[in-house]
Amino acid sequence: MTDSTIAAPADLPTVSPWNIAGCAAVFVAMFAAIWSESVFFLNFVHVMAGVMWTGIDLYMGFFVGPTLRASPFEARRAVVTRLTPKTLFLMPTLSIVTGTSGWYHAKQLGILDTPWPAYGWVLAALVLIVILTGQGLGVLLPTNLRVYFELRKPQPDGARIASLLKTYVYWISAQGLCQVLIIVVMAKFVTGL
Repeated sequence: MTDSTIAAPADLPTVSPWNIAGCAAVFVAMFAAIWSESVFFLNFVHVMAGVMWTGIDLYMGFFVGPTLRASPFEARRAVVTRLTPKTLFLMPTLSIVTGTSGWYHAKQLGILDTPWPAYGWVLAALVLIVILTGQGLGVLLPTNLRVYFELRKPQPDGARIASLLKTYVYWISAQGLCQVLIIVVMAKFVTGL
């Protein structure tokens, strides 16, 4: 039996309302932190979302991805069809909350008014968050969805999946590099511009 002739499992998961509720709760927390003007609360929301986004991105890109590539088709299919419905909500939420809360927190602390050349660090953070969010929402998410929908078919097309994932490893590597760079920038913020 080849990769393209394996039948879809009957117990494929659907989108859970809990995914939507969890994302809504995170957005409510972000809006509450912005509205409250509490430095601690806004910093907490920004750091927690950022740590989760960065950690999950790096773990998925450098550990789960290579493990799945070396696994049999049925194992990859089982993991991807169960993981994608969760990450479909989680990752965009974390990326949007990290960037938005970071912007408001930087504004709150006066970091956006930093004079040059220290402003270069602020500019680096802004450029990296735009790249990370753009890659995530514009390339990685659509590719994941295309692969997910192909895998849900009774007879998934292995060649189409391979074609969709051909450049994916490069995008994931770029995402991982940007995540490491944003950690360097954030470490500079914490230790002083």
